[in-house]
Amino acid sequence: MREGGFSLIELMVVMLLVSLLFAVVGVSISRSVEGAEIRNAAREITAGIRHTRGQAIIQRQQQVFQVDADKRTWQAAGRESVELPAGLEIILDTARSEMTGEEAGGIRFYPDGASTGGSVTLLAQERQWVINVSWLTGEISIDQEY
Repeated sequence: MREGGFSLIELMVVMLLVSLLFAVVGVSISRSVEGAEIRNAAREITAGIRHTRGQAIIQRQQQVFQVDADKRTWQAAGRESVELPAGLEIILDTARSEMTGEEAGGIRFYPDGASTGGSVTLLAQERQWVINVSWLTGEISIDQEY
């Protein structure tokens, strides 16, 4: 009569399946964290751009939202510079007249709410968020792209 139990091969197969499950869950969690970081950064930048536009309208004078891609920083009007979290990159697309360096410049807002227009792109591996600013109306919109 054979005693009940598991063979060594059965135990190894179960251990292999558990290891694969943990690996898949780990990758999924890291992607979720990365997605949350870029989403949060895009929202903060959008709020900063809206703040800059609002300050131009309220103060009735031009205000500039600044980006320095080399330093991975951005700055809203009248506020401190903010550095992006590790793993995120930023790209500014704006009028040539608003560029202050190779990879630095700004989007200028006027007292009537209009702007020089442009976009700020956030990159994290395969994820990409684009914050667009209309030159005519100063309207700000966010597009998520993969």
